[in-house]
Amino acid sequence: MAETTADEEEIEEKKPSKLPLIIGMVLAIAGGGGGFFAVSSGLLGGASSQASEESSEAEVKDGVPIEATPLADISFVEVPKMLISLGPGAKADHLQFRASLEVNKKYAAEVEGLLPRVQDVMNSYLRALDPSSLEKPGALVKLRAQMLRRVGMVAGEDRIRDLLVLEFVLN
Repeated sequence: MAETTADEEEIEEKKPSKLPLIIGMVLAIAGGGGGFFAVSSGLLGGASSQASEESSEAEVKDGVPIEATPLADISFVEVPKMLISLGPGAKADHLQFRASLEVNKKYAAEVEGLLPRVQDVMNSYLRALDPSSLEKPGALVKLRAQMLRRVGMVAGEDRIRDLLVLEFVLN
């Protein structure tokens, strides 16, 4: 009996080695530091500082950033406020929706003439939705993309630049 207890004590005293864990941590830290150095110095996957300076110089023309010039020829066309009644399975009774269309200035008058058709497309799309899909956290992003696609089909792809949701209230 004395032999069995001694064997059990030897087995209990042997603890797993922590050496592989320590080696793994050291290698992970060294790899992270090496990767940071390689990217920050431009050796791997990063642009050099000269290339970024050249690109920043190319983005400015006559003291005005090139990115700002296309915004000068846009206009916003307000879509009238819509009140959509939701179905019987919804937590809310109504959806209050208001949007604005970002259009090229030269097409603003044409898009304003198409507002009844745009409103019809938006209204029919929102009424066809399942009420539970409106209550999801990411619903607004998907709805915005779908409505932009539909409005673009009605007004013309080159006329509508973006759809801005100004009001989206479930009550």
